[in-house]
Amino acid sequence: MSERTVLVTGATDGLGRRLVTELIDRGVRVIAHGRDPEKLRAVRDETGAEIVRADLAELRQVDRLATELLQRYERLDVLVNNAGVGFGSDPTRREESADGYELRLAVNYLAAYHLTRRVLPLLRAPARIVNVASVGQAEFDFADPQLRNHYDGMSAYMRSKLALVMFTLDLADQLRAGGVTVNALHPATFMDTTMVRAAGITPTSSVDDGAAAALRLICDDDLAETTGRFFDGTREAAPHPQARDGRARERLRQLSDELVRDALG
Repeated sequence: MSERTVLVTGATDGLGRRLVTELIDRGVRVIAHGRDPEKLRAVRDETGAEIVRADLAELRQVDRLATELLQRYERLDVLVNNAGVGFGSDPTRREESADGYELRLAVNYLAAYHLTRRVLPLLRAPARIVNVASVGQAEFDFADPQLRNHYDGMSAYMRSKLALVMFTLDLADQLRAGGVTVNALHPATFMDTTMVRAAGITPTSSVDDGAAAALRLICDDDLAETTGRFFDGTREAAPHPQARDGRARERLRQLSDELVRDALG
């Protein structure tokens, strides 16, 4: 890993922050993403990671971030799409992104979708994409993708995470012959993070548990050719049945392209 470059989104807190530390300790060149400049500077000063800044709740900033990465770096060996928002402190209150999209769909899924597709030229074989998802997955309703009716923060979160898993399987199929692997994982259940505590949930696992599972997908040589899989911790698991539906994945891809195009004008 010492000659590899890894980009971790959502790297100023929780799992992302721990991954930066662990990877730096292994001699990896790490690019840490965040939206808070003060927290980013702290990560840089404490770990030596390189930093990039963007608010993933605005697709224009995601697009700018991708352009910056394409200009600054010759290659990425691993992209870890870790950034996300949880259920919210008030799960009955529907929130929107800067683009007017349901916030969890925007940050947990659309940002990762657009960033990944933009930086694909940097991911040359052998390279890996690791998407931090969840075992909590709810069927994606194409009739109401923005959850304007009967909103619930937990449902919004679970649907956004299923969308990320659907994207994982879809992209893995597209890249299968190119030497770039794409996998998703549920790192650990209710890790002791700001996101979990803000939702009023008592943590049941540690950030160390989640980091161990994520690092396995990032670093383990035995998984170098594994692609299109979903893992619950370190064990392969079955995702929601909708993720296996090729027609549903195609509809999601078309919807995603439309939402990105509308946001970018």
